[in-house]
Amino acid sequence: MNACMLPSDHDTAAEFATSAQVAVQKWRDGQCEVLTDVVAEEVPIALEYNGISHAVMMATPADLEDFALGFSLTEGILADASELYDCDIVNGADGIQVQMQIATERFVTLKEKRRNLTGRTGCGLCGAETLAQAVRHPAVVDSAALRFSAQTVHAALASMQAQQQLQLQTGATHAAAWLGNDGSIALVREDVGRHNALDKLIGALAQQQQDFSNGAIIITSRASYEMVQKAATVGIAFIAAISAPTALAIRLAQETNVTLIGFVRRQGHVVYAGAQRLI
Repeated sequence: MNACMLPSDHDTAAEFATSAQVAVQKWRDGQCEVLTDVVAEEVPIALEYNGISHAVMMATPADLEDFALGFSLTEGILADASELYDCDIVNGADGIQVQMQIATERFVTLKEKRRNLTGRTGCGLCGAETLAQAVRHPAVVDSAALRFSAQTVHAALASMQAQQQLQLQTGATHAAAWLGNDGSIALVREDVGRHNALDKLIGALAQQQQDFSNGAIIITSRASYEMVQKAATVGIAFIAAISAPTALAIRLAQETNVTLIGFVRRQGHVVYAGAQRLI
């Protein structure tokens, strides 16, 4: 297989629901009411490559095949979706294993990186041994013809929010959406983690063989450095965020020729980089 697809006899995270119902006490104006609330689930997801565990992420147990492929691409483990040969989702008592088989060349590189980290503890930017590894610099994104109007971006945000089913139920998830060059939201992915939502979206787009230079992403979170890095790594040239960016994210967007706008809400926005793509 050249994408992360599940065998037909597997059901993605069949034993793990994406939400749960809990009894709560809701207080307002000094009055208490006992209600049933819906909350989002969060599950440990172990990402394994050729039989070796690489990382454990806390995530919403949905669209895990998209997550696995997107994470592999945005973290530079794979250069192309075709380098992922197989992917199985295995439920366990304490979490979910995502077992991937990848190209030998990529696995050798991954093993070498892991060998350099042997004996180290602590986690900030996991998997980074040096400052140069921690702050990766993707290639400049070439998408000169891409243009969106501010009106299109704001309309897309409203459309995206209506498609966030888990957020509407729980109020606890982030989302990342793909805005096609026709001005419509083509795909939405959700997760309790903003990075995970973006990885899921990128993985789903890669499976569809989407041209990353031919659209934009909208995210319901701040635009941190990692969000810009992940987008630029796969060639996405336009990021619209509902909240603020960081200074490092802005510098990386400028360096990689990525359009970055923030505070996209109430028909307003702030352009931080790449204003030429916003009409």
